[in-house]
This record gives sequence, C-alpha cells and structure tokens, in this order.
Amino acid sequence: MSISTQPLTDHPAPDSVLAWQPDGPVSRDRFLADVNQLADLLPAGRHILNICQNRYHFLVGLAAAIVTGRISLLPSTLAPEAIARLRSETPDLLYLHDGHADTIDLPGLAFPAPLPLTDRNLPVPGIPTDQVVAHVYTSGSTGIPLTHQKTWGALVSSARAEAERLGARGHALVGTVPPQHMYGLESTVLISLHGGAAAWSGRPFYPADIAAALAAVPAPRALVTTPFHLRTLLDADVFMPPIDFILSATAPLSEELATRAEATLGAPLHEIYGSTETGQLASRRATATRAWHLLGDARLRPDGDGHVASGGHVEGIVPINDVIEPTDEHHFLLHGRNADLINIAGKRTSLAWLNQQLTGLPGVHDGAFFMPDEEPDDHVTRLCACVVAPSHTAKSLLNALRTRIDPVFLPRPLIFTDKLPRNAASKLPRAGLLALLPPKDKAGA
Repeated sequence: MSISTQPLTDHPAPDSVLAWQPDGPVSRDRFLADVNQLADLLPAGRHILNICQNRYHFLVGLAAAIVTGRISLLPSTLAPEAIARLRSETPDLLYLHDGHADTIDLPGLAFPAPLPLTDRNLPVPGIPTDQVVAHVYTSGSTGIPLTHQKTWGALVSSARAEAERLGARGHALVGTVPPQHMYGLESTVLISLHGGAAAWSGRPFYPADIAAALAAVPAPRALVTTPFHLRTLLDADVFMPPIDFILSATAPLSEELATRAEATLGAPLHEIYGSTETGQLASRRATATRAWHLLGDARLRPDGDGHVASGGHVEGIVPINDVIEPTDEHHFLLHGRNADLINIAGKRTSLAWLNQQLTGLPGVHDGAFFMPDEEPDDHVTRLCACVVAPSHTAKSLLNALRTRIDPVFLPRPLIFTDKLPRNAASKLPRAGLLALLPPKDKAGA
C-alpha cells in the first residue's frame, strides 16, 4: 500500500524565491539547506515550541520539525501556567527561539547562524499527508485550552485553496500577525510553502514599520493584517508603496473601514473567515458582497440548531460556533458568533456590530464592548466598554454613541484607557478586559 505524500514546498526551482529577509531574497535551495542544518541540531524528542519572532526562522523551524517527524506546538499564550500545562502533557518539549528567549521554563535551542550554501539543487522531501505536524489551541467555554491536531495534507490543501482564491502566487507578503497564530500560519507561512508566495521575515507593528517592510519587498506585494492594524495604519497617514491586495482576519471588518482602506491604499481588500478548529473556511471582498465564498472543497451543512463544516482541508466534521445562513452550496451569510449575540431588555444585537459603531466614531482610536459575568435573573445586565479616545470625554462619547445605537446598549461603565490589552494577534482576551474594570464593577462581574 503506497503512502500519499506532499512535498515540503511546491516552489518549482532551486532559485525560486520562498521568503524575503532584510539582506534580500531566500531561494528554495537556501531554505532547504537551513532546514537540513537545523534538523541535524534538534535533540531527541517529538515536540517543539517554536517562538521564533523572525517569520523566516519560524518557517525553517516548522519545516525542520516536519521533516524529522516532530510536532510543533502553537499555543495562544506563553503564560507560565500555559507552559506548565504543555510541559506536563509533553515532557520532551523543547522551545526554539531566535534571541527572544523570554523566561520560559523549558530546555531551549537558539536558531543557528546559517552555514555557507555549498550544495545546489537540493532534493525536496516528501511528507506523508496524514502526518500530524502541528498542535494548535483554542479555549472552550471553560477557558481550558483545547488541542486541535493539524495534518500535513490538510494544511497543504488549505494553503493552495487560499493562494488560488487570492491570486497570491508570485506575491511578496508582509504580515502584521504572528506566524504562531492560525491566521498568520496559514496566510503567511503555509502559503509561502504551498502557494507560490514569499513571506517577509519581519512582523511590523507600527505604521511606519509596515510601510518600510512593504517598501523592502518587490512588487507584486500584499499586506496580511487585522482590522486593528489596518485602522491604525490609515489613521497615521503614512506614505505606502503600491499594494496588490490586502488581507484581513481575526475580527469583523466594517464596510466603512474596508471602503476607506481600498480608497486609501488603492487595492482590493479581502477577508478570511475561519477558526482554529476548522482553519480558514471562506473569503469575501466586503465592499463587493456580504456573502462568504467557501474555500476549496470545504462545505457546510445543517446540524441540529447550527451548522458543521467538512470536506476539503477541514479535518473531520467540525461544529461552527457562528450563526450562518447558507445561500447556496458555495456561499453563506455570517450573522455573528453565538457567544457574541446579546439580548438586553428584549432587544438584540451583537458585540461585533457595537464595536464597529464605537470604533467608527471620529476621535476613537480603538475600543471594544464586552459583557460582565452573568447577573442574577432579576438584575438588568449593563454592557461595559473600553475605549482609546483621548479627544473625548465620557459625555461626548456617549452622546456620539446615542446617534448610532439603542440607548439600552450604552456602556456602563465606559472605561478610558491608553491602550487595549490586545494580544499578538490583535485579539482581546476577556480576562484582559475584565482587569480594566473599576474595583466596584469587578466585584459585581
């Protein structure tokens, strides 16, 4: 019985550009040599925590783990309790770093300096499609991280479907999201292995750094980012080199922001919809349609009160934690996350929609609504909101919100802060938002 395999990369030639570093392009041969060098240095064990901050170093680390049969662990946080949990589950765990070692209580290996490239036309390894190459993690309703295994065949299929949809082959990709996050993994790393793209090694955060990174790679180029980074970039009004397309994920994107981004940057803006459990599922261009277009052979079907995803690169049958409305076999409308929908005094809305109204106000740099913990049935729950809006007072901001939302959804309290506690993927962990509550509100939350 033959074993199905997929190559480590589908870049067609030894000199094909697979990534970009500050000193220039990285060829397929250079990449394979770096992978072989690191693979020879890895000690015994099957599990690697890859925290490399340089995106190319992360890519090499991931590939070295794959070719040696190891599994890369990609947790959502490096908090001590999360590391302790991973270590208890995988006692042979090693972490790979590139000078940003932090204080992780694990055996570590520093990413090595590259050796001179002496061999040419290096062979591309074939990897079994059923090989588990990564563990990714999400939090369930209990807050305990749940492990999801990703096989090589599924990840390759996903990357190719995304590259075909976006027309990404031949593009240089600048990402503001970490490669350890599922979105960054799929849309900057895997698409560079199996999609003909080439990722920029850095992860710029500030607008000037994003512009500099884009200027450092040749056209055609694309920006892989989030609504938070995109809004910050547009507000900064920095000069940007020409971009062929923009990709956004991790949070809902308002049509207002999408329209502004396309007008300012002169490029189409595409969104990716997915989850840690399913991987990327669909894409759309928000300025052209409300409907999402499923990627590859992925499909949705009703299941009880909700829907499940299966087929294509989706591994197994996976419940969808969002309210969706299929319009045909390949398209659907997204009405929000089940956990995102709220009902106060008989009136319904979603936190995502409220956030769009808040961040769309002039003078608001960032902001988010959230619900405190459940109140007794005889108590009317009030929403909370945190906001970065230095030119506003509480009165002026609430007055502005009244023109956009029903008064029942006005936040109490409204908390002003210098910045929101966003993680590396620009998401807002609930614990971070709750920590901003005044003491009296924490006691009741």
